[in-house]
Amino acid sequence: MELPINLIAIPIAAVAALFIGALWYNPKFGFGITWMRESGMTEERMKSGNIAIIFGLALIFAAMLSFLLMQFTNHQWGALSMVGAEPELAEPSFKAFMADYGNTFRTYKHGALHGAMFGVLGALPIIGTIALFERKSVKYIFVNVGYWIVTLTVMGSILCGLK
Repeated sequence: MELPINLIAIPIAAVAALFIGALWYNPKFGFGITWMRESGMTEERMKSGNIAIIFGLALIFAAMLSFLLMQFTNHQWGALSMVGAEPELAEPSFKAFMADYGNTFRTYKHGALHGAMFGVLGALPIIGTIALFERKSVKYIFVNVGYWIVTLTVMGSILCGLK
């Protein structure tokens, strides 16, 4: 039996996160100026650091997040877990079930819905809590949470829709 995901979807979703971030946080046409002001970031500070390491780790983190988000967007993972992730040992009814329902709710729209939910119910509480204790502004929270809601919506769409 094949996995209930196109494994190419994970790196595509991860790269999408970086692409959206490049637009979202860009001072020329995104929320970059607001983010810089609210986070205390300066152009000089942005030029510091090892860009290869920053973007490399960001890509790895986005891939990790893609793998986690896949569990929420593709319900077939739940069925696979019910047989201990060893479908070859499952009863014949499992194969019949997967033949009938293996692509149910595997759409871009369904993935986008679950990605958005993950953003609102996952990213908002995490970023919001950190920002509150760091005494960051509501604008800071909205810029960062907005990025993650949009990004997770796109990532979820990719992860669920690509078959």
